[in-house]
Amino acid sequence: MSDFRQPGPRDWRRLDGVKDDDSRYEAVRGRDARFDGAFFFAVVTTGIYCRPSCPARTPVRRNVRFYATAAAAQGSGFRACRRCRPDAVPGSADWNVRADVVGRAMRLIADGVVDREGVAGLATRLGYSARQVQRQLTAELGAGPVALARAQRAHTARILLRTTGLPVTEVAFAAGFASVRQFNDTVRAVYAATPSALRAATPVRDQAARRAATPSTGIPLRLAHRGPYQPGPVFDLLQREALTGVEEVTGPPGRRRYRRTLRLPYGTGIVTVDERPGRPGTGGTGTGGWLEAGLRLTDPRDLTTAVQRLRRLFDLDADPYAVDERLAADPRLAPLVAARPGLRPPGTADPEEFAVRALVGRAEAERLVRRYGTTLDAPCGTLTHLFPEPAVLAEAEPDGTAGALTAALADGTVRLDPGADRDDAERALLALPGMDPATAAAVRARGLGDPDAAAPGAHAPDTWRPWRSYALNHLRTARESE
Repeated sequence: MSDFRQPGPRDWRRLDGVKDDDSRYEAVRGRDARFDGAFFFAVVTTGIYCRPSCPARTPVRRNVRFYATAAAAQGSGFRACRRCRPDAVPGSADWNVRADVVGRAMRLIADGVVDREGVAGLATRLGYSARQVQRQLTAELGAGPVALARAQRAHTARILLRTTGLPVTEVAFAAGFASVRQFNDTVRAVYAATPSALRAATPVRDQAARRAATPSTGIPLRLAHRGPYQPGPVFDLLQREALTGVEEVTGPPGRRRYRRTLRLPYGTGIVTVDERPGRPGTGGTGTGGWLEAGLRLTDPRDLTTAVQRLRRLFDLDADPYAVDERLAADPRLAPLVAARPGLRPPGTADPEEFAVRALVGRAEAERLVRRYGTTLDAPCGTLTHLFPEPAVLAEAEPDGTAGALTAALADGTVRLDPGADRDDAERALLALPGMDPATAAAVRARGLGDPDAAAPGAHAPDTWRPWRSYALNHLRTARESE
């Protein structure tokens, strides 16, 4: 386990000392969007739960209850507010960065593991019994893995209903439901509406796009983020690293478009993300925003997994307020934070792919794509290939450090999935013959999303903990902009 244990939802760590229900209520009264995703509140007189920034009239204190997750609120019988859509807030930064079993479990659930492998599969990946996982998640988050996965399926279903023309029955299975009846019951319980009514309520401006959108032609999405966001440096790095055939970045700075291919559990996908950020026009405090994105999927069941991989690539679930507050206390970093509030280090859409690329470099990675990459059935412009799987590379080129790495990824000796233990993964990488510490540290930082990773020899004082990855990213970005 990592020596950094990010406080959990029970600790309610946030900027303004929101550590008790009265403080949380003050955040609700202020419609403070900084706390969206940190907690949810429900109103017993209406049976509805909301995000803190909800623009509706503030309920009286005695009628308000607080929950760590949307799933916990749903499990207590509350329905999602139709104004603030609390099921669609950015993911909790605590779940994103925590190194303990709860954080690892939440990342795996978000990646769709419970839908694909059940609670038993989730527990096996975590190295715990199903009962232990149930107990820890319920104690920390107020809901077990089944309820958390159910809440996610409901959100996925709403996206498909509102953004595609898929028949309702196909939406049910694409969202991960085992039956149409289960799908109908869940949608009614969460949204107080039938699937057909939920689709009919789609805003007029979105209806034309929905009629044209299918998983094969593209599902339009808004990838929401909390607080300020600096897309420019992220797109700069993606443009420098882009692999021919797998990725491309087009357009002028400020209006660039990133596209890449993805290998997904049920099929393949092509994802598109625009650099120009969107901003909420009404409601809340106006903080936060989104990146416009699109997904073309060969199988709609991959929607949830594809979205989560994009969120990890662009680090959209970070808490910029906590990061900036800590780093701005350092005189060296203070002017950098002021110049680029919300700057985030990019992650990766495929940790195993990133590990290979970090080891061999861009030119060699492009050679591997040309020689061993899978050709798309329907190439899209310059996007023609999937990055080759570790097992293919291990068999084709088994020698050297690269061969040892791909073999270890293929047989599970090195695990880099969203629920991997970061310390275990780094130790396993360093045990490979010829693996250098800098590459292992890069995989830990970007492949596993560790917010506190620092390369060997990097000047990263303890005062920057637990955000050393963010501090070093500020320094790199400042150097590159000189």
